Amino acid sequence: MNSIEIKELLNNLSSDFNSEIKNTAIILAAGHGKRIKSNTSKMLHKILEIPTVNRVVNACENAIEQINTVVVVGIKADSVSQSVGKKSNRIFAFQEEQKGTGHAVQVAINSMKTENYDGNIFILPGDMGLFDVETMRMMKDEFENSDADMIVLTGLFEGNPTENSYGRIVRVPEFDVFGEKSQDFGKVFCILENKDIHSITDENYFEFDFNGKKYRYSKQELINNNEFNSGAFVFNYQKLVNQLFTIDTNNAQGEVYLTDLIELFNKQNWNVRAVSPKNQYVVMGFNTKSVLSEMNAIAYDLVYQKIKDLVEIEDPKDFFISENIVKQILDYDKQGILIDLRIGKGSIIKGNVKLNKNLFIERNVTIAGNVSFGENVLVKANSIIGAEGNKKIIIGNNVNICGDVVIKGDVEISDNVNIRKYIFVKGLKNPSKIGKNVEIKGFTTIEDSIIGENVQLENCFLRNQEVESGRNICCEKLL
Repeated sequence: MNSIEIKELLNNLSSDFNSEIKNTAIILAAGHGKRIKSNTSKMLHKILEIPTVNRVVNACENAIEQINTVVVVGIKADSVSQSVGKKSNRIFAFQEEQKGTGHAVQVAINSMKTENYDGNIFILPGDMGLFDVETMRMMKDEFENSDADMIVLTGLFEGNPTENSYGRIVRVPEFDVFGEKSQDFGKVFCILENKDIHSITDENYFEFDFNGKKYRYSKQELINNNEFNSGAFVFNYQKLVNQLFTIDTNNAQGEVYLTDLIELFNKQNWNVRAVSPKNQYVVMGFNTKSVLSEMNAIAYDLVYQKIKDLVEIEDPKDFFISENIVKQILDYDKQGILIDLRIGKGSIIKGNVKLNKNLFIERNVTIAGNVSFGENVLVKANSIIGAEGNKKIIIGNNVNICGDVVIKGDVEISDNVNIRKYIFVKGLKNPSKIGKNVEIKGFTTIEDSIIGENVQLENCFLRNQEVESGRNICCEKLL
């Protein structure tokens, strides 16, 4: 797409900015990520099968009931915006040239087309794929319940301090150089880069003035400081806009850096504070496939920890359940409903799957899309059950699906059906329906057909057929 086509696409996907809503999230998703070494935008690389940018957007919109969301896109703008999709109070802004994080926010602010807005602005990187609802709410509460005009979400480095390459958050110490207690204790003075820390000689200090008082840190104190910038912020909108467009580009890259606002806010005597999340993994971003794999592993473990006492899982390291289904399991538990779900090694359950009591899934089974289960269903190894798009699979009570069975498309299976090995049931052009008390075995394919009750099928191929109740068909091909 050329830039004109992209702008037209973004305009069609965007809603109007609602200035009555007092919270706005700006998601920075314009970069491609050279180090990820992929033709796919870094923002579209997935954690638990959900693109990272979608996960950040979802966390913001699920955490705060009413929120505007501005997604800044640039490289691969068409695929990133289409992945996130259209929704009320969601805007897409086009950063045609990538000139730094501050420039991306400038583009976002301009896209809002408002002068009188008065609210909270949350800024989050689109690759922070483990960012969650809890942290978003914490940031909002901390900002609204403090004197802060700007909050920096920080991470805490947990390794050897000498191996910490992050820039450090430098806060105002509790006491100044004369031992007097500071009224500004804990405020953020700056972010000091690791290389600048190591350039300080052992006998010297990093000294600075803040509100008329002098403070200092030794080189070792700075090295041992484990607090670093995550790239996520909260601002008062009016104060952000007041300073955002004054950031200069006097740096080697000639870019607009959002972190320069710390110094600018301090010059205005506006309060800059920092908070760190309860779980450090939420601040993780990625530039390489190996770090993305680490984030996926964390996400898998989080899923397991949530449901390990509610679901019988054969191998905690080799299964997949999408997060909406995890929520379904947790909701059942809140209601006191015992579902007795068992999941075999290597099995996958994703999409709009509706679980039910006593669902036993053996090894290497894939269940995806709009699939609804009755009670007491057994799905044996290597089976595939999938309904894409608007198609739907409904499986009744007391159904036994043996291994190596494929069920696809629009299919309705009634109660007490026994499907043996090597069976294909498809509803491709028209729905396939199987009545009660049916047994299907052998190498049988049922496509776009209706099977009555009390029927036995063996080694058959049925397409566009209607089989009367009570029939026994063996080794026939009916087209």
